[in-house]
Amino acid sequence: MGDLATLTQQALDEVAASTTLAALDEVRVRWLGKKGLLTEQLKSLGALPAADRPAAGAKINVAKERVQAAIEAAEARLADAAIAAELLAGRIDVTLPGRGEPRGSIHPVTRTRLRIETIFRNSGFEVATGPEIEDDFHNFEALNIPSDHPARAMHDTFYFADGRLLRTHTSPVQIRELRKGRLPLAMIMPGRVYRCDHDMTHSPMFHQVEGLVVDENVSFANLKATLQGFLRAFFEKDLRTRLRPSYFPFTEPSAEVDMSCVFCDGAGCRVCKHTGWIEVGGCGMVHPNVFTAAGVDAERWTGYAFGMGIERLAMLRDGVNDLRLFFESDLRFLRQFGAA
Repeated sequence: MGDLATLTQQALDEVAASTTLAALDEVRVRWLGKKGLLTEQLKSLGALPAADRPAAGAKINVAKERVQAAIEAAEARLADAAIAAELLAGRIDVTLPGRGEPRGSIHPVTRTRLRIETIFRNSGFEVATGPEIEDDFHNFEALNIPSDHPARAMHDTFYFADGRLLRTHTSPVQIRELRKGRLPLAMIMPGRVYRCDHDMTHSPMFHQVEGLVVDENVSFANLKATLQGFLRAFFEKDLRTRLRPSYFPFTEPSAEVDMSCVFCDGAGCRVCKHTGWIEVGGCGMVHPNVFTAAGVDAERWTGYAFGMGIERLAMLRDGVNDLRLFFESDLRFLRQFGAA
């Protein structure tokens, strides 16, 4: 017991000399642990007379409490120092000039859609939108698509359990606008559409733009002039156009829209399969059955409609050879279009 004061001072000196929390913990274990030096002093009480044991035990406990208090004070000091060092290492000089971030850009498909909208707005067209989840009436029946038409098949259309579906084209917007009875009208309907198809030229979700003009005495010649004017404005080239007879349930007569190849100027290349022509959409005069389904007098009003894939127009304008690139979010691809 005569060495208690010496041991206590030695323990306090080691606590004061500890510079890290790990070293301090080692001091705690060495002096106050189950086999610590001060703890071992309690085992010597058995050698003392019974009358002296309470006083000796009290002195040992006081010594342990002094060391414990010193350890706790040192622990708080070292913890504060560690936090201060961490803050110092991570400090930011707010007076330094900012690094800045690279300027973003509009997605090429969105940029193409906005370009299409601008061209048609400047020509007097309105822009209309509609729901992407449609019913059978607006998506098929009102568009004169018979019940046995392949487009209604499960392998081509995404159906919901309640009979609704993801629209397969933006033509349902035409029906909704016609049923408003606001005639005459000239508008385009851009938006997302969905079909069960996926390869380098098809996507299960893609974008279409359709146009509709309804007035008295609208002719097929008006349709061709509109399409030719749009394609020349969009590609900024003096393109030639041609209309090939085709079939669509909602137009009669119907035609496929071709334009002279933008890559070889109609001379023939790999892109146009050496024909000099590239197909860009479909068109035709609105079928009387469509007018009837929408509550429009087919004897008074005539109209034309057309439709094109926005991704296809973007691919042709920007020279992209795989449709899937538009949907993979690859920054290496997107950065090529620059800031808008």
